[in-house]
Amino acid sequence: MEENDITYKIRGCIFLVYKNLGPGLLESVYEAALLYELKKHNLEVKSQVVLPVLYDGINLEIGFRLDILVEEKVIIEIKSVKDLCKLHFKQLLTYLKLSRKKVGILVNFNCENITENIKRIVNDF
Repeated sequence: MEENDITYKIRGCIFLVYKNLGPGLLESVYEAALLYELKKHNLEVKSQVVLPVLYDGINLEIGFRLDILVEEKVIIEIKSVKDLCKLHFKQLLTYLKLSRKKVGILVNFNCENITENIKRIVNDF
């Protein structure tokens, strides 16, 4: 399955989660609900995937965690904040670069309009 097809399905699942839960909850709640919906839609998902940091050819013993990885191709970064800021976009772009993935979805569930708070980020390598 290509990234565009995957992100289309992800958006649909995000809409379902938002419709059922609404804004104002913790990120962990949205993550659990989104994992459920993605699995229900027959997508392969992993949560809290460790992302190692390689520096100068060595693996630094500090890593990051991807909220959700879908079909080994698309990273989903979940937020529940007042407003998305530039740092959130940069964080996801850095995750894409470190993991050598092409596409990520940044979503903020703590909002009035979920459509305006789903952002597709592309890593141009």
